[in-house]
Amino acid sequence: PSIHIKKIRQACNIVVVEIDEGDEKPYGSSSGYYRRLDAVTQKMTQREVRSLFRETDNISFEDIPCRDLSLKDISLMKVKSFLREANMSYKVSKANLASFLTSLSIYRKDKINNTGALMFSSKVKKFIPHAESIFASFKGTDKTNIYDSNDVKDDLLTQFNGAVAFLKKHLNVRSEIRGFDRFDIYEIPLDALREAVVNAIVHRDYAVKGTSIYVRIFDDRVEIENPGGLPNGITKRDFAKSSVRRNPLIADLFNRMGKVERMGSGIDRMRNLMRDAGLKEPVFEMDAFFRVTFYRDPRYSLKADSFEKVRATSEKTRGNTREKTREKIIRSLKANPEITMERLAKIVGISSKGVEWQINKLKEDGVIRRIGPAKGGHWEIVTG
Repeated sequence: PSIHIKKIRQACNIVVVEIDEGDEKPYGSSSGYYRRLDAVTQKMTQREVRSLFRETDNISFEDIPCRDLSLKDISLMKVKSFLREANMSYKVSKANLASFLTSLSIYRKDKINNTGALMFSSKVKKFIPHAESIFASFKGTDKTNIYDSNDVKDDLLTQFNGAVAFLKKHLNVRSEIRGFDRFDIYEIPLDALREAVVNAIVHRDYAVKGTSIYVRIFDDRVEIENPGGLPNGITKRDFAKSSVRRNPLIADLFNRMGKVERMGSGIDRMRNLMRDAGLKEPVFEMDAFFRVTFYRDPRYSLKADSFEKVRATSEKTRGNTREKTREKIIRSLKANPEITMERLAKIVGISSKGVEWQINKLKEDGVIRRIGPAKGGHWEIVTG
């Protein structure tokens, strides 16, 4: 890992470089690993290196102190949002913030760990730049044509809410009347999708840089993917039978907020929800990434030909609206050649900028022209 230089100063003819003890041991160089014994620096043997890795292996990324993050960088608003989601009546303030974070195992020995940065820092991107979720919706069944996307580089609760909102935006919903009540039903059960999003956030390997959590929506399926395959200690044979949490602190916080059911039940819950909805069971893939795929119901999903029809209809509607707006403007200019832009905007029912754009287009098309200055002049209809 990179080292953090605390201070560089000069004492007479000597330069003093101060470096604090690191939190991500062991540290190595291109020529290997070294240790200091009294006044002697010795290169470590392979056995010593393996032993050192075993000693530090139980320190996960979420529990490593976040460099340069202090209490002043914690957002009270985000802490309060967490408290509301967790239905906790605790009144947090600057005075008791340290003790509250300590109770969550986030603040220890005057240092805030990476969990605190991911959940509560006011500027997550500043401290953990790769902590982001990327959402994309595609036309078709591959990644060729993207028609909507959103990148969320903020705390984990905001990423969760953003993912759910994006899914609701792009999935079809139908209404069913049961008795006297109407129920909105999404083509893929929202509870199953929420479970998958939480799973991606809780089990993501945050030590892996240069990648993100992904939510991809295609015409025939939805994919939710996170960096990091199965956690250490669990095999594909054990999958869905036992639970090993890669980030227990993050998992605990989402459990407090009621975003996850009983630990270890998420996979079966997703399967049961899809089965109850009459859909294919989700497909799970585990390599360097963990990916879950939900297949959309062909009766309700938007097919490519349907998409083209919707888009064509939308284009036709916009074209008709623009033509009607042009006609209104021309009629108004005929009735009152000295009319102002503000008055014209009120009559036509669009913004002043919209009127200016339409006027310029009419001038370019040779339909109207301006006689005299901006103030004191008037409009003349050339054609139309």
